[in-house]
Amino acid sequence: MLNAAIAGSAQEDRGLRLVNDVQILRSKNREKFGDIVGHSAKMQEIFTLVEKVADSDSTIIIHGESGTGKGLIARAIHKNSNRKDKPFITINCGAIPENLLESELFGHVKGAFTGATSSKPGKFELANRGSVFLDEIGDMSANLQVKILRVLEEREFEQVGGSKTITADVRIIAATHRDLEKLVQEGAFREDLFYRLNVIPLEVPPLRVRKQDIPLLITHFLREFNLKNGRDVKGVTNDAMIILKEHSWPGNVRELKNLIERLVVLKGEGEIDPLDVPEKLRRNDGHSELPSMEISEDGINLNTAVTEFEKALILESLQKTNWVKNQAAKLLRLNRTTLVEKIKRHQLEPSHV
Repeated sequence: MLNAAIAGSAQEDRGLRLVNDVQILRSKNREKFGDIVGHSAKMQEIFTLVEKVADSDSTIIIHGESGTGKGLIARAIHKNSNRKDKPFITINCGAIPENLLESELFGHVKGAFTGATSSKPGKFELANRGSVFLDEIGDMSANLQVKILRVLEEREFEQVGGSKTITADVRIIAATHRDLEKLVQEGAFREDLFYRLNVIPLEVPPLRVRKQDIPLLITHFLREFNLKNGRDVKGVTNDAMIILKEHSWPGNVRELKNLIERLVVLKGEGEIDPLDVPEKLRRNDGHSELPSMEISEDGINLNTAVTEFEKALILESLQKTNWVKNQAAKLLRLNRTTLVEKIKRHQLEPSHV
C-alpha cells in the first residue's frame, strides 16, 4: 500500500478545503467544461487544449481508456465552439451493428432495406452546422471507414438506398480507446482516415496517473448523489480516502463515480469509512502502485510526506511477509529492533490493514 503515504499527506493537508475547491472549480469551469473536474497538471493541459481548439473547425481525435471522460471532453469542445448553438450528436460506433450503423450515420430512403417503411435522416444530416461525436471509431468497419473519409474530405454523403448527394456541414470529433496507429500497421484501420482524423490528437489520462484529482472527484460526486438521492453523506474519512487513492481504478472516472453513488445510497448519512468500501478495494487485489506525484500550487508538507512514505513502505513490507518482522526487516535492510521501533512510532498493527 505504497500509495498511502502521499494519499494520507494530501488528505491531511487539503481535506478541509475539498468542498471549497470543488465549488471554485465548478464556478470557474462549469460554463466551459461542464462536469469535468481536475486540478492535476495533466487535466489543466486538457483544459488549455480544449480552449485553444474549440473555436476551430479542425477534426479532433480523443484517445483514452474507457471511462476517462472522452465524451465529456468532446461535449466541452462543442460547447466552446462557434457551433455551440447547433446540435451535438453522439453515436457509439462500437455499439451498433454495421448494417444499422450506416443508416444511423447517413440515413436511409424508403424501401432501402426490409423494414425501411419510410425515409429517415441520419446523424450527419440532423447535426447540420453542429458537431458529430463518433465514439469508439476504432471499432468501425472498413466499409464505413471509406464513407467517413469522404465526409471528412468532401463534406458530402448519400443516404442508404439513395442517390441524392447531401452536404455535411458538421465538425467531426472522434474518440477511441484503441491504438489506431497499431491498427493501421495491422491493416485494420485505413491509413488515410487515420491521418485525416489525427489533425489534433488529444490524450485523456487514466485516473491512476492523476490521483491528485481523486479527492476532488469524490467530493464532486458526493454532492451530486446527495442531491440526486436525498442523502446527507458529509465526506470520506482519511483511512477510507487512502484506500480509494490506492486503488488502480481500471474503470477510471466512471468506476469511481459508480462506486460513490453506491456508497452514498447505502451510507445515507455521516462519513464513509473503510468498512463501507468494498472488500476488493480494501484488499487492493494484492497490487501496490506508486502514485503519480505532483506538487500543487498549494505546495506539500515535505516532512509529513516523508513520514507517511516511510509508514507506507513499512506497512507494505509487513503485508508482503505476513507480519513476520525478521523478514520485513530484511526487505527494508533494517535491523529488526529498528523496524520494531518504527512500527511502534507509526502505531502499525495487523488490524490496520
